[in-house]
Amino acid sequence: MIKLINRLTLLATLFALAVVFQSCEQKQKEETKEVEKQEIVESEKPEYFLLRPEVEKVYGYSHAVKIGNSIKISGAVSMDDEGNPTAVGDIEQQMKNCYADLEKILKHFGCTFDDVVKEDIFTTDMAQMLDKSAYRAEIYKNGFPTGSWLEVKGLALPEFMVEIELEVHKSELK
Repeated sequence: MIKLINRLTLLATLFALAVVFQSCEQKQKEETKEVEKQEIVESEKPEYFLLRPEVEKVYGYSHAVKIGNSIKISGAVSMDDEGNPTAVGDIEQQMKNCYADLEKILKHFGCTFDDVVKEDIFTTDMAQMLDKSAYRAEIYKNGFPTGSWLEVKGLALPEFMVEIELEVHKSELK
């Protein structure tokens, strides 16, 4: 009889320990899920970047917004820090100026042109843009991104001949 009681006591103790262990394991899983949920929410919080804060405030836009591992970059145009057009009449230099500004934004986020997945180009003169587009091979050394090229009637200011916007994705962004 004592052996039976001891066995029943041992079984009851083992059962109680199993329940406690399972309960602790479930609580740990719930805590882990909560931490992961907080990390996801934090990584999805938009981070805004202003390249020329005063100009961008006047025109009402942010030059870039990072959400998670993706960055949307507003169209870059050839302008100085006060918002005045530069390289007026020279589409090739305007294009180079656009890429210089875009590179500054990419560097801010720890990226390069290799991380660009989409590039949209708007131009007021497609024939000239096509003629000068070989310059892009100096920018995209490891392959070109997807994107569209559109000829438009006009851009924000009549002196602008080209505007380039980007979408970026990187598995690990700072």
